[in-house]
Order: sequence, then structure tokens, then C-alpha cells
Amino acid sequence: MTENSHTSNASSMPLNQAAGTTGGSFTEGSAEYTAAGNEMSASFLADKKRSDALKIKIRKDPSHFTMLTGDRPTGRLHLGHLFGSLMGRVKLQNMGVHTNIIIADYQVITDRDTTEHIQDNVLNLVLDYMAAGIDPNKTMIYTHSAVPAENQLMLPFLSLVSEAELERNPTVKAEMEASGHELTGLLLTYPVHQACDILFCKANVVPIGKDNLPHVQITRTIARRFNRRYAKKNPVFPEPSALLSDTPEIPGLDGKKMSKSRGNSIKLSATPEETAKLIRKSPTDSERMITFDPIHRPQVSALLTTASLCSGRPATEIAAEIGNAGAGALKAYTTKVVNDFLAPLRERRAELAKDMDSIHDILRQGNKRANEIANQTLDQVRDAMGMRY
Repeated sequence: MTENSHTSNASSMPLNQAAGTTGGSFTEGSAEYTAAGNEMSASFLADKKRSDALKIKIRKDPSHFTMLTGDRPTGRLHLGHLFGSLMGRVKLQNMGVHTNIIIADYQVITDRDTTEHIQDNVLNLVLDYMAAGIDPNKTMIYTHSAVPAENQLMLPFLSLVSEAELERNPTVKAEMEASGHELTGLLLTYPVHQACDILFCKANVVPIGKDNLPHVQITRTIARRFNRRYAKKNPVFPEPSALLSDTPEIPGLDGKKMSKSRGNSIKLSATPEETAKLIRKSPTDSERMITFDPIHRPQVSALLTTASLCSGRPATEIAAEIGNAGAGALKAYTTKVVNDFLAPLRERRAELAKDMDSIHDILRQGNKRANEIANQTLDQVRDAMGMRY
């Protein structure tokens, strides 16, 4: 759902590629729903079945669905975010789904000791969203810290989960190991905070990758327990469903997982020259013949995957065309198709950046609308709990 993408992928992407964040969308958990080697478990298969059925329902009547996804403002969005989540969000928005995007600024401090550059990162996220096709007249864009009523849902929600349930969450474990920090209260309750994000606007669709399934599951648990405990006759919250991405993980230019911190991704805000330099410096291997082999040639295959996504051509076809021309020819081709593909987005982004007052206005309007929704939901929670005085 957040880059670290809510729930983290132009508008021509098919619905079954809608997803939350890569490189972080809401989370970067590592819940591999597997058992006995590489076999998918019954739990994941059940989630996949529900997701496939959900896609059919959305196509039939998108107006019945509310979607929540988002990103942490920890840096610029990159090509992986575009294909992994932004394009899917635009597709859902244009279909008529009620779409909402949270910029989760509070969640930055779950694993970081500073909020330096956060305002600049937030504004640049809005620029990236709009350049990719997000329409603020159709999609509510808001910031975490500006909606106190949403965050106040944390108190009753925390009473509905156990410490053991929180500690088992894969994202909590992964983030703690990656950051080297001790387990803070905010990191431990990170999944509950995301449940607040999803439920405050009564979202019933959360586009994610499979790694983020535990967050949707704990959100469903919180919604169910609240309704059973306080609102049996008139349930307050829906039990949201995961809309799983069919988009495979997009590797970074070095063949490893694409990440802002690794410097192996192409930022949407990068210039053509910066893009060319990054691709030119990307590692390959000693073999001259270009082949697509993600297992044995991950670095060459990462370039081919990037070129394939941006050109719409199969990676194997590109590899065969380049053949014995070597890595230099592959990098030159990849640079051209990436820059050609991103040119319209970059042009829109540059035009939008000329009027930053409008970007501030979009956030203010989104925050205003989010507060109206959150206050209504909090009142319903208070009514259900007998706490309206």
C-alpha cells in the first residue's frame, strides 16, 4: 500500500496489473505465502481466488468500490513505482472506482530518525502522481499528519489486536532487521496504523503485491472484531479485499530488488541525461552475446526487462535483435526506449512544476476532504462504542 505503496503501478494498463507499491507501496513486508518449497499455500491461493473474483466485480460495477493506496514520502518515485502501482491506480480511477491516495508522512518515522526534506518529497510525490495521470478531481490525495481523526482510530483499533499478532507481522520483522533500530512502539503498531488508513474512508479494495497481504488480513481482522464487539446490528466497517498485482517484481538496473536507497532505479523526475548516465553505469557481465536469463544473467536481464516494459516488446525478442552487439548496444537501446517512454510524463511534470501553488492547493483540498470523511467515521465509531457525549 505505501512505499513502505500502500496500498503501493500509463492508463492503458489492464486492470489485472493494478497494484500497490513496489519499492515500497504501503509496505515492504516479506510474507511469502509458501509451504513445502516453492508451492503456494492454501492461504495465498484463497487470497488469489478472492482477488480474481474482485477484478470481475470491479469491471462490472466500479462505482461500488472504494480504493485506498499510497506511499511514504522518503524520496522520488521511480520506474518501478510507475509500472508497479501508479499505472494501476490511474486505471482504477478512470474506470470509476472511488480512489484515494495517502501520502504517509507519519510513517516515515517508523524506521527513520529525521524528517529532513519531507515537505519537498511530499510535493514531488504529488507532481509524480499527476504526471502519471492521477486526477485530483477524481482521486483524493491527502497527507497522514493532516487528518487527526484518522489517526485517532488507532486507540480503539489497538484494543482489538494482541501483541503477538503484531510481532508476527512480516513487515514489522523486516523493517526492524533492515533499520537496525530497536523495536519502537510506532513500528510495532505499523500494521494498525495502516488499518486506520484503509478503514477511515471505508475502503473495500486495497491494491497490493503478495508481500503486503498480511496488512490487508490484519485490517480485515480489526474491522471484523470492531463490528462484532461494538456494531453487530449496524456494522461500521467493511472487510476490505486485496487486489493482487499480476505484475512481476521489476528488478533494479543492477539485477537486485529495485529500491530508492540502492540507486538502481530510474526516477520519474530524472532528466534524459541523468537516465543515460545511470544506464551506462549499470553492471552487466563478461559475455558479449545478449540473452534473457534472469537466473544466470540477472544484470543483463534487468536491462532487458526495463527495455521490454518501456518498448512493449518481449525481452527475448530484444535480446535476439541485439545478439552479439554486446552490452553497449543493449544499454544504448534501453536508454532510447526509456527516455522515449518517459518523455510525455516528464513534459507534463515540468509543466505542472511551474505552478507549485496549485500543488499546495491540491493537497489542501485533499486534506480538507479527508478530514470530513475521517470525522464522520470517528463519530460513527464513537456512536457504536457509546462515547458520544
